[in-house]
Amino acid sequence: MTRNIKYLIIGMLFGLVLVKSEVVSWFRIQEMFRLQSFHMYGIIGSAIVVGLISVLLIRRFRAKTISGEVIVIPVKKFHWGNVYGGLIFGLGWAITGACPGPLFAQIGSGFAVIIVTLLSAIAGTWVYGLLRDKLPH
Repeated sequence: MTRNIKYLIIGMLFGLVLVKSEVVSWFRIQEMFRLQSFHMYGIIGSAIVVGLISVLLIRRFRAKTISGEVIVIPVKKFHWGNVYGGLIFGLGWAITGACPGPLFAQIGSGFAVIIVTLLSAIAGTWVYGLLRDKLPH
């Protein structure tokens, strides 16, 4: 158990950053979906730029894991299922004001009603698991 403490600490620090940057704020999320503020778009855009640069650097310098294995990032083909899934995800995000990433930070901040959103996310994942073999991939 003691070797997992570092993950708990990192998770708590990440939650603190989410709370302080107002990423978990229902108000900020609603502002974003109503196109009233740049705050969330700036944060999301920054994450995309950092991710893009990181992937380019990993590929260019053939970065390795801690155990010495070369990191391989496969090229993925376009699939319409990603568009439909993204639309459903965005609709749920707009309705609930909560993205799956900061759910625990919202609950930890005292927004107990988000437990309903967490249970809904778990139920959605369970339903997907049941239907996965019947869905086109």
